[in-house]
Amino acid sequence: MGVVYHGNYAQYLEMGRVEWLRSFGISYKNMEENGVMLPVISLSINFKKSAVYDDLITVVTKLKKTPSVRIEFDYEIYNEDNEILGDANTVLVFMDMVKKRPIKCPDYILEHLENL
Repeated sequence: MGVVYHGNYAQYLEMGRVEWLRSFGISYKNMEENGVMLPVISLSINFKKSAVYDDLITVVTKLKKTPSVRIEFDYEIYNEDNEILGDANTVLVFMDMVKKRPIKCPDYILEHLENL
């Protein structure tokens, strides 16, 4: 069909989230090494226009509010002509990898986000 498969957008959001966290000195790898995982518990996407093959896209990622047990992000997805392709929202929960139970956002993450 010449357009990007809708399921790929979840991966784009993950890339936006990972890079957003990295910009604050937080890496998923280090979080997991410290026993914390962040599974997605909610994902919604509003498609406005299709991305086509070879489009360069930009994902703008914003933290919705200070994290607690949950962390919530809003996104806007643009093509290379700066046309909005869609907007999205994800909610993730901080989980102890061993106990498989929700936990409060680790203090070291909150410290990195203090100056937002």
